[in-house]
Amino acid sequence: MTFENITVPYSITVHPGNINGIITAPASKSSMQRAVAAALVSGGMSIIQNPGISNDDQASVGVIEALGALVRKDPAGALQVDATNLVTDPAGATNVHFGESGLGIRMFTSIAALRPGTIHIAGEGSLKTRPMDFFDETLPKLGVSIKSNAGKLPLEIQGPLVPEDITIDGSLSSQFLTGLLLAYAAAGASDVTITVIDLKSRPYVDLTLKVMADFGLKVPVNNNYQSFYFEKGAHLKPAGTTTYQVEGDWSGGAFLLVAGAIKGPVTVNGLDPQSTQADKAVLLALADTGCQLSVGSDQIKIGPAPADQALKAFHFDATDCPDLFPPLVALAAYCEGKTVIEGVTRLTHKESNRALTLQDEFAKLGVKIELQQDLMIIEGQGKGQLKGDAVTHSRHDHRIAMAAAVAALGASGPVEIQEAAAVKKSYPNFYRHLEQLGVTLSY
Repeated sequence: MTFENITVPYSITVHPGNINGIITAPASKSSMQRAVAAALVSGGMSIIQNPGISNDDQASVGVIEALGALVRKDPAGALQVDATNLVTDPAGATNVHFGESGLGIRMFTSIAALRPGTIHIAGEGSLKTRPMDFFDETLPKLGVSIKSNAGKLPLEIQGPLVPEDITIDGSLSSQFLTGLLLAYAAAGASDVTITVIDLKSRPYVDLTLKVMADFGLKVPVNNNYQSFYFEKGAHLKPAGTTTYQVEGDWSGGAFLLVAGAIKGPVTVNGLDPQSTQADKAVLLALADTGCQLSVGSDQIKIGPAPADQALKAFHFDATDCPDLFPPLVALAAYCEGKTVIEGVTRLTHKESNRALTLQDEFAKLGVKIELQQDLMIIEGQGKGQLKGDAVTHSRHDHRIAMAAAVAALGASGPVEIQEAAAVKKSYPNFYRHLEQLGVTLSY
């Protein structure tokens, strides 16, 4: 199926100024991509409401279509997924392309391995350089043959995957575990255990388990995130159509909230404080700064600190939510004192090496960032302005582009962002939403 193509120019200049208004957070690609995967492996009919439109979301829809699901958009904008009779040739080769989606390839590769035929797996951009050794080490233990490019893309796999007791390393990403959990459920796993060593990003595993339950899949017993046991016996999926509402995105919403804390006030709708998304922890950092913050069940009002006060520096552990580094660096730049963020080692295998990228790009705005092993230390400007009339570059990283745009709101002059279209990976309407809040942009 086709999605709306949102055009974003190569270069956008953000002019500093105050913002105000009400905005709705984008759909969560963490929620959306898991829902698309669960709709496929459920083997039934599903309706996905509030579907995401980011490049990563579109890639996931393309993957399940390549694997035989029928997808169409209904008049209300929801996606209807028919996985009751997957339209593929079991003996033929299938080409699956993940774009630049790290979650997509880590999750869907194990799911694709359920098929007996040959699967050719490709991606583009930074995904070509990300390590895929996990599959080389793990899939053969589950009856799947695999060929890779020295642990990187492209991959060629041939299943079918057969669930077995297995031990995996969870230190790089929990996304590999997500794929195995969904694949095991689809394969009817019974009396088998996935043991995980040093699991990172545990809240995202909670999100996976919740999505599995919402789609009627067999949910394993979680033994304190150290192992996941699929109990004996078959699991029968409830009859009928599954309807799933994609959550608002705390990862993208974090940039809107930080913008409100710097130059608001703004009201952000569509973020559930009870969500299992790890990035809702941004509220803890925001509260520590002393900004004006009111959290409701589906609405967050946020503004700067009172006029006679500056935002205060904070200490935050982002080990389980590394995607918060970029918005938190923008926030820390406007805090008085030195902010410390833990979890730097989680930033190496992102769209860029985000620790070094943040250090380099924020230096252009006059912000000093020091890296000490697993710590990032940001020297804030307090009520001062960041350096304007600067040219930054996203490094083809969506979250770097958004961080630079938010930081520019309080700069002494306009800030140009080159390769601004990187935001399409997760938040295509980001600049449009900034304009709705009163930001002046030059294209």
